[in-house]
Amino acid sequence: MSIGRSRLRTARILDDMPVPEGFELVVAPPPLADYLRLRAESGLTPKTPEQGAAAIAGTWYFVHVREMQTDRVVAMGRIIGDGGWYFHIADIATLPDYQGRGLGRAVMEQLIGHIREVAPANPYITLLADPPGRRLYERLGFVPSDPSTGMRLPN
Repeated sequence: MSIGRSRLRTARILDDMPVPEGFELVVAPPPLADYLRLRAESGLTPKTPEQGAAAIAGTWYFVHVREMQTDRVVAMGRIIGDGGWYFHIADIATLPDYQGRGLGRAVMEQLIGHIREVAPANPYITLLADPPGRRLYERLGFVPSDPSTGMRLPN
């Protein structure tokens, strides 16, 4: 069974997703400038426009949260994966002034819910948990991947 790319070409607003009043959850990547700004301002490693464009293009599923009054993108998250069994959640970011309002949780619940809805049974869902997000991820059921350890190749 091949699921293929799930990313939507046009934005879709999710009215049934619980986000605080004054915000909306959008199924689509944010504009590139907002993606780069949100990464940098939320404490993630800044990326170049070329890196950001490639990340957006290579994403399996993307959501972001928009503050309706200002039209500002204030939170986001995405899934990279093969659409079959492996799904990696990445770029979970919420601007500091908007943290603690349930926006990150809404993003995570939408991402996980989408995997569970469209992927074959028993998907393998991973993420790298930076310290600020660990409590949220644990509350959502994530556990350490013992005995495995995440590794990276330094530049």
